[in-house]
Formats: sequence, C-alpha cells, structure tokens
Amino acid sequence: MSVRPIRLLGDPVLRNGSAEVVDFDRQLRGLVRDLWDTMESSGGAGLAAPQLGEPLLVFTYHCAGHAGHLVNPSLYPLGEQKHDAPEGCLSVPGADRVCPRYRTVLVRGWNMHGEPVEVAGSELLARCLQHETDHLHGVIFLDRLDECSQPSRTGRGPAESPLGEAGPVTEQDPQSSFGGLH
Repeated sequence: MSVRPIRLLGDPVLRNGSAEVVDFDRQLRGLVRDLWDTMESSGGAGLAAPQLGEPLLVFTYHCAGHAGHLVNPSLYPLGEQKHDAPEGCLSVPGADRVCPRYRTVLVRGWNMHGEPVEVAGSELLARCLQHETDHLHGVIFLDRLDECSQPSRTGRGPAESPLGEAGPVTEQDPQSSFGGLH
C-alpha cells in the first residue's frame, strides 16, 4: 500500500492542467495504485493524479457501487439536464457545497494497460466522474458554484455527445484492473 499526501487548494499543480499519458508502463500502473490506495485510505469517492502532484490525465473512482480508473478521459454530457447536490473534495477539506453538474455523462478513456474503457453514470457516479475530470483540467468544484449558465470547461458539450457511436459500456473491477493488488 502506498498512500501519498494529497495536495491542497493553493498548490499550483491543482490549477495547471495535466498532460496526456503516452506510456502505459510500470510507472503508470504504480501511479494508479497510489491513487487507489490514497483515495481508499482517505475515504474519497475519487482522486485525480494532480491531487498527488502528478500532472497527468489519470483518475480513480469508487462511488455508487462502481470502481475503476481512467487514463486520458474524455467526458460527454448525455443531455442538458442538470442536478444540484452537495459535493466535497479531498483537496478542499471541509468545504462541502451544493454544486451543479450534468445528471448523466459518458466518459471514454483507457485503463492502465492501454485498453479502451467507457463508463456511463447518472446522479452520484456522474458527479464523481465530472469532478475528477475537472481536476485534470485545473478546475476545482468551487469554480462551478457560479457557473450554471457557462459552458463546460472540459471542452466538451452536449452537441459532441457520441451516443450513436458508443460501444458497450464496461465497468472495471478493482481486483482485475489492479491485478489483485490494491
């Protein structure tokens, strides 16, 4: 188990954005394990690489009965419907706020072995996936509190939703995704 310190609001790595992962190697698998271990030990629903000081497009999640990780994710809102609900962040301890998010989203990316992954979620899972994707682009959930009418800062909008071309949605089992080591 490798639990690492979580970077807190004010640390520049949380605002600078992240680089695309190009090497699906042992170092990436170690980062995913560190993200998983740190997220689980902290009681979080998700954790993004910048929160561990690693400016890479990677996050883990474990919420609403779903668990896994995504590398180089792209997020697509599925519809215009928003949902306001309480949200918090491991990088902003004690600052739970009601935050607007899309009710349903699709996220496409890769797992740590370079295999394609798709995750669709509504309500809490959708909130978690949006929250972690935001972290990869230097956005903290507090930035969303007054954004109800502004476009998504992920660069993806509802018009770009890939519903017609989506393959089967897959869910990652943490045991198999992490080779039984998490």
